[in-house]
Amino acid sequence: MAKRPITEILGSDADYLLNYKSKTISKEHIHAPNADFVDNVFGPSNRSTQVLRSLGSLFGTGRLAGTGFLSILPIDQGIEHSAGASFAKNPIYFDPENIVKLAIEGGCNAVATTFGALAFTSRKYAHKVPFVVKINHNELLTYPNKADQIMFGSVRDAWNLGAAAVGATIYFGSDNSSRQIIEVAKAFEEAHELGMATILWCYTRNNAFKKDGVDYHTSADLTGQANHLGVTIQADIIKQKLATNNGGFKALNTGGSSYGKLDEKIYTELTSEHPIDLCRYQVINCYMGRAGLINSGGESKGASDLVDAVRTAVINKRAGGMGLISGRKAFQRPMKEGVEILNAIQDVYLDKSIDVA
Repeated sequence: MAKRPITEILGSDADYLLNYKSKTISKEHIHAPNADFVDNVFGPSNRSTQVLRSLGSLFGTGRLAGTGFLSILPIDQGIEHSAGASFAKNPIYFDPENIVKLAIEGGCNAVATTFGALAFTSRKYAHKVPFVVKINHNELLTYPNKADQIMFGSVRDAWNLGAAAVGATIYFGSDNSSRQIIEVAKAFEEAHELGMATILWCYTRNNAFKKDGVDYHTSADLTGQANHLGVTIQADIIKQKLATNNGGFKALNTGGSSYGKLDEKIYTELTSEHPIDLCRYQVINCYMGRAGLINSGGESKGASDLVDAVRTAVINKRAGGMGLISGRKAFQRPMKEGVEILNAIQDVYLDKSIDVA
């Protein structure tokens, strides 16, 4: 199948996204991904030689090898969203070997999935594509459902099955976030001691973040602060949903509420309404990009998946981000089509004409 030009995929948004010049934090202040990122950014840090080797394997695998960008296939929806609901569209992915095969065929830097899935494929594939073990999950069988992340195994077990990195989620803003921060901070410390890299799913979660008909779970100010908490516990890479609006702190800090703290410059100088600037604010909260920001691809919507994925990749790259971590858009369709979606995302990061805004 012939590749479609990125401008054609973006359609009427092409000029709006590809030619925009940011009016917020200058790109000169951003530690943008490049071929020497591990040496120049992680090298002077406290990361051990073994962690640097693990990071090197992540950045040295797949179609984006040697670029400083990442394309990761995450499939933990069997727990997070229930296996039946997640795999009904494409039941071959009940078999975890097909998850790993999709990552390899799709040219990904790594595959991120569960302890069980990677354990069953460890000896055959751990040396062929970097494994990222997702160590905690929100399971949906407890009745009634509740939003919480609980540990499903040990960091030592992730190391035993050959993982290059561990991944974990924290629901920042939730009633359980304090416990999750402590648990994940300890897990990341142990992962670094064992020589593995760390990736944090930095999600906000609280019903109060929906106010006056507006959902602020993906506001730049709230997600940016979640990122800043994430890098504080030494996440090497931050996974975050793409910012879609702003003003979460302002909406919640009204009336009798004194929630959070804010400065008007967050909304007037550090961001704008442009999606690249909203994402740029997420990047600057990751220590100006020293910890890489990878945005999630989001749920599969069918016909618009290719456009949505490419659009998100362009916004992430031009904001100074490190890549995309996209699962449902790829595995909830025939494998050949899933590979094409993953390759289209990667083509954005391989296109040298698309630069930091």
